[in-house]
Amino acid sequence: MSVEISNPPALHDPVPFGYSHVAVTSGELVFVAGQYDSDAHGTTTTDDFAGQVARAFDNLGIALRSVGLDFADIAQLRTHIVDHDAAKLTVVGTKIAEIWGGRPPVQTLIGVAALALPTMLFEVDAVAIRP
Repeated sequence: MSVEISNPPALHDPVPFGYSHVAVTSGELVFVAGQYDSDAHGTTTTDDFAGQVARAFDNLGIALRSVGLDFADIAQLRTHIVDHDAAKLTVVGTKIAEIWGGRPPVQTLIGVAALALPTMLFEVDAVAIRP
């Protein structure tokens, strides 16, 4: 494995919050730009937050597979949420648990006033490791 995830016992358990504390990597860094609910033309497809989160992670998976990687190769996520609140955190946390289970990558969640397009509610970028 090229990404070793750990959560020091002296720190709180971050997994219920959808992230881990530390990722140690070996191999080649692969940076994936912010992915969002975009169709083939770059247009958002829904104004539903959960739908945008699902499509953004689908697009992240497509980007990873295009270079021979998958979600397990991700060391770090950065998520960007417009008008962040607890309900939106639950949606994102549920999606992260669906993909990574009890071994989520390190993550920084950033609440923002707006993203690149006025219809975007969520965006995720990643750093992955090619062994």
